[in-house]
Amino acid sequence: MTGRGGPAAHERDGPAGTEDDRQLSVDDVPVARYVVDPAIDPRHGPRPYLHPVRTLGGTVVTDAFPADHVWHLGASLAVQDVDGTNLWGGRTYVRDAGYTWRDDHGRIAHTGWETREPQRLAHRLQWRDRDGGVLLTERRELVARRVGGRAWALDVAYTLTAPADRDVALGSPATNGRPGGAGYGGFFWRAVSATPAWVRTATAEGEEAVNGSADPWLAFGGTGPDGAPYTLVLAGLAQGDRWFVRTAMYPGVCAAFAFDRPRVIAAGTSRAGRHLVVVADGTLDGAAAAALAAGESV
Repeated sequence: MTGRGGPAAHERDGPAGTEDDRQLSVDDVPVARYVVDPAIDPRHGPRPYLHPVRTLGGTVVTDAFPADHVWHLGASLAVQDVDGTNLWGGRTYVRDAGYTWRDDHGRIAHTGWETREPQRLAHRLQWRDRDGGVLLTERRELVARRVGGRAWALDVAYTLTAPADRDVALGSPATNGRPGGAGYGGFFWRAVSATPAWVRTATAEGEEAVNGSADPWLAFGGTGPDGAPYTLVLAGLAQGDRWFVRTAMYPGVCAAFAFDRPRVIAAGTSRAGRHLVVVADGTLDGAAAAALAAGESV
């Protein structure tokens, strides 16, 4: 997963806003911009994403179009192999060949709103191949709410539905032969940190120990561009999901759908997911992170 040059100038700041871009707010405080239909290079895996996401204190905790992986877009749903279509962006991992630039990039396209409120967004989407064919349909909901005095929570819920006439397989570089626990693809959060990021669960600490685990919650922390520390607490792995984490190469965490084996959505059926991300100012210890994951205020 190496970069290939830096992003264009307009991409470093994010694509120009559209009338469908929305702000999520908590108690009238804007905490996240939802970019619904980004006008970006098809090789970057166009898809809706959240960026910038901020703490209640104003610290930015996401990154988008970073030079190391230009296709990392804040917080988003993204999978590198959806029945052979790359919906992650960047090069595709090919068994026995490694990462290869291929003309296999699709897009996750917004098709209609259901709800547009300051604290709640719900819409319909299509996961499409490079020719516009529909691989999956999706219904997605984002909800922002306050949690205690110095944190807020993002609820991300979605339902992915396969066509009535065929199964759809979800894969990752790991399921396509890449070693080293590179099972990324799912709900991915590209973080930003001016200092080395840290990660822990209730039972493990550090990238090597946490990557591939299935603990019920994960705490991830770093330092924002303003120099202020922040902590993310994530929960909501579905059965078979695993945590994919990076702190050394770059700061990021993913609730990975196909960490070590492909997952199949059978014809006419759906896969539902729901993830919680608590965004907090400051550095939280394990007890505070566990409390937030359990829905308690701190």
